[in-house]
Amino acid sequence: MEYNYLVLGSGIAGLTFALHASAHGTVAIITKKQRSESNTNYAQGGIAAAVGQDDSWELHLQDTLIAGAGLCYQPAVETLVKNGPRLVNWLIAMGTDFDRNIEPKETALSLGREGGHGRNRIIHSKDRTGSEIERALLRAIRSHPRIQIWEHFHALDLLMEDGVCHGALALDTATNDVLTIRAGAVMLATGGSGQVYQHTTNPPIATGDGLGMAWRAGAVIANMEFIQFHPTSLYHPEARSFLISEAVRGEGAVLKRLDGHHFMADYDSRADLAPRDIVARAIDFELKRTGDPYVLLDMTHLPAEKTRARFPTIYEHCLRFGIDITSEPIPVVPAAHYVCGGVWTDLDARTTVQNLYACGEVTCTGVHGANRLASNSLLEALVFAERAAIHAAVSLDEPAPLPPGVCKTLPQCAAERNQDEFRSLQAVRESLQKVMWEQVGIARTQDRLKQAMEQLCSLETQAAVPAEPSVEHSELQNLFCAARLITQSALLRKESRGLHYVLDYPEPMEKPPLWTLLKKEP
Repeated sequence: MEYNYLVLGSGIAGLTFALHASAHGTVAIITKKQRSESNTNYAQGGIAAAVGQDDSWELHLQDTLIAGAGLCYQPAVETLVKNGPRLVNWLIAMGTDFDRNIEPKETALSLGREGGHGRNRIIHSKDRTGSEIERALLRAIRSHPRIQIWEHFHALDLLMEDGVCHGALALDTATNDVLTIRAGAVMLATGGSGQVYQHTTNPPIATGDGLGMAWRAGAVIANMEFIQFHPTSLYHPEARSFLISEAVRGEGAVLKRLDGHHFMADYDSRADLAPRDIVARAIDFELKRTGDPYVLLDMTHLPAEKTRARFPTIYEHCLRFGIDITSEPIPVVPAAHYVCGGVWTDLDARTTVQNLYACGEVTCTGVHGANRLASNSLLEALVFAERAAIHAAVSLDEPAPLPPGVCKTLPQCAAERNQDEFRSLQAVRESLQKVMWEQVGIARTQDRLKQAMEQLCSLETQAAVPAEPSVEHSELQNLFCAARLITQSALLRKESRGLHYVLDYPEPMEKPPLWTLLKKEP
């Protein structure tokens, strides 16, 4: 199969790129599940943009830089915040139904606030904003004559010839056939790597596929040490990790210990509206200090009708597990939520591999720095996907130049495979996730990180290789890639900053490197 543009992934980044690129040629979108299954679909809180009368892109810029703890790439942040309001209007024009105020102006968007934001600038659709955006974009794509979506196709690897990307190899999961899909430009929009951890808010598809493919193709990877752990995921023995949106705290919910103490004021003057890294570490410290299995997120003091209207998805989901959030607090724990690092890209979403673009959580644009500001991720995907489509339409000439800084190579695992130690793919996957959760989690040490690298290399040799290509083996291969990149990046940054907290180096450097860069050995 051959197209002008090939998109891997069907979240907001991939769909936005496809819609803009379709003005210049044919587009194929391949997704390993249903077209609506993506990290975007699970985004509850909203999309940040300076559209309020008391707001400006300069204020949004400042809040983003503060949250990023000195490691944001300012040109990327300026590109983000300046284009935000315009592209929110584009989403509305595409049919996205955001919440609006009834009074005093029916046309005014309802704006919420989340941790780290100095203004109300979170545009939302109840507590299912990502799902609503996905619905609107998919509706526009379904009727487009130049865009074709291939569901249940798993991308195995990029098609490389003389260092240039010309498409991808994809596994048809219905027939187990491997197909070659050629394209003039390829967009990686595969989402994050949350499944590398034992506890995550990410859906099962978030296995670092784009990261693994880009790494094997020779792309530079940046800042993988910065893993955002969402402070509040539902704690329940029968519930898979379910995110309790930060917007809940934005509406007035507070975190308490099991003894009722409101502890966030002990850690930060902003209390429950502090940035996510501070809140997640505070909960982690409290749990380790008290031995409690969880903390409580209490919103019972808020009007019940308002709670049910603003957070219907959270209300209904918790109710299924016997928790009425209007009358009892929610048990919560941190969980891996977002990867701020990824495939390094420039301001036009170019990677260091020719003809390969990347957008969304799979990338490191420099927007998030050492800690992502709440609700900037959907906006980042939107802004840079548009820029990628514009660039790909006119300028498929050369890859992005290498970013400044020293690019370290990461060698392959040296451990030998032992035929007697092969284990099932699922068993190896669970062991990998346990190593990452215990050794490369919210608080780290150099010794634990080194142990993690050794354990990961040993585990990687224990996975039985199937006779034919399979989704399970491909995902596991990509998870190992993500795990090693996260761990090696964490070893390289010898300071504590933002989401990277290492007990050996508790203070930030005076002049920290902007990028932690890794590249595969030739």
